[in-house]
Amino acid sequence: MTDRTIGYIVGSISSTSINRRLAKALEHLAPAGMRLVEIPIADLPFYSPDQDADFPQAARDFKKAIDDVDGVIIVTPEYSRSIPGVLKNALDWSARPYGQMSFNGKPTAVIGTSGGGIATAAAQQHLKAILSHYNSPTLGQPEGYVQSTPGLFTETGEVTNDQTAEFLVGYLEAFRALVDRYAPVAVAA
Repeated sequence: MTDRTIGYIVGSISSTSINRRLAKALEHLAPAGMRLVEIPIADLPFYSPDQDADFPQAARDFKKAIDDVDGVIIVTPEYSRSIPGVLKNALDWSARPYGQMSFNGKPTAVIGTSGGGIATAAAQQHLKAILSHYNSPTLGQPEGYVQSTPGLFTETGEVTNDQTAEFLVGYLEAFRALVDRYAPVAVAA
């Protein structure tokens, strides 16, 4: 089994984000041979086509971070029944300049948590539509709608509910299978 490096993007820049805690839990629960690394979005300026000819360094670093990983997990909250603006901004940077989409062919998974019963279902559907446009193979099952309760995730990545921890490990294993399916194959010269 080949080691895989998986990037994760947290769609919230809040210092108290429960989705950041979920991301840390995924990092903590990653099975052997899978390493999770954050791809930060907080420093990205607002996207404008005026910058396509001369991308700012933060955007170049963001696109390189996506290129450097085997797959990407996007951990998103739901804002007004959709994805947060900072996440949409990051995705816009990833798709530019025209013809240089960072997510083209890159395996992705979408997950999120909220206190509500349907968690982040509406945001995830919007996000999956964007990723489909980007030609990104996206994990369909299991779906990652995690209802957060107080104390479910600790700041250090511990999950206090065994069923939730078991689900998250299974989620990571399913994503690894998707990443393995789309991994480039080495060809002898």
